[in-house]
Amino acid sequence: MTIEITVYGNPAPQGSKKFVGVINGHGMMVESSKKVKPWRQDVKAAALAARAGAPPIDGPVIARMVFTMPKPASAPKRKRTYPDKKPDLSKLVRSTEDALTEAGIWRDDARVCEYVRVAKVYPNEDPESLDSPGVRITIEKIG
Repeated sequence: MTIEITVYGNPAPQGSKKFVGVINGHGMMVESSKKVKPWRQDVKAAALAARAGAPPIDGPVIARMVFTMPKPASAPKRKRTYPDKKPDLSKLVRSTEDALTEAGIWRDDARVCEYVRVAKVYPNEDPESLDSPGVRITIEKIG
């Protein structure tokens, strides 16, 4: 079983939490980045459409995530460049995995036992890049 998901939008990292106070004796933390919620909603919507009502995967999976990042205006136009600035690739994966879990693609993101590729690229500069910002995800159940 293989699921392919394409999401368009600006990939947002799962960032740090910010302490906002104490309510009823419990510390309250909120996501520090306002971009995470819309990104996760976009991923969840695309994942739900791709899942098409199938039950969550409850076994080992191999995954691939290629994030297409917005190319800065200052970057060279005719030469391949690499997105070596923020956001961190691992934080992009974390926010995207959480959205896939919310969408019921898998029971838990702990089911991912291998990534064959995790990358940040610019539009049309890599064979797996999209033509605008987003992510291309492939999830393959193994075993």
